[in-house]
Amino acid sequence: MTKLEDFNNRRNKGNALISNAKHTGFNRYLNLDTNAYKDGLIPAKYKEMLGLASSMVLRCNDCIAYHIEQCYNAGVSKEEIIEAMNIALVVGGSIVIPHLRYGMEIIEELY
Repeated sequence: MTKLEDFNNRRNKGNALISNAKHTGFNRYLNLDTNAYKDGLIPAKYKEMLGLASSMVLRCNDCIAYHIEQCYNAGVSKEEIIEAMNIALVVGGSIVIPHLRYGMEIIEELY
């Protein structure tokens, strides 16, 4: 099983548990998150790259996997993703390097 397959399996299982809780706060937040990444004044592909860079600085590998996959699905090139990840490295510094490695592994699975 690839890292991305493992992530998606865990994500789907966790999302089902969250959904089954039927908690208004959870549902509102997830709806807000979903809508934030839709096309608007900033196209969705750029929002996903922003999400990726932010996730790397925040050091969340699950978020990194999610946003790389969303970038891929939105037609972002491998080179564009790598450039976005470089911004994260510049902003976050050396603490981002382990997450940069993880992101590169996800990219290799997709491209």
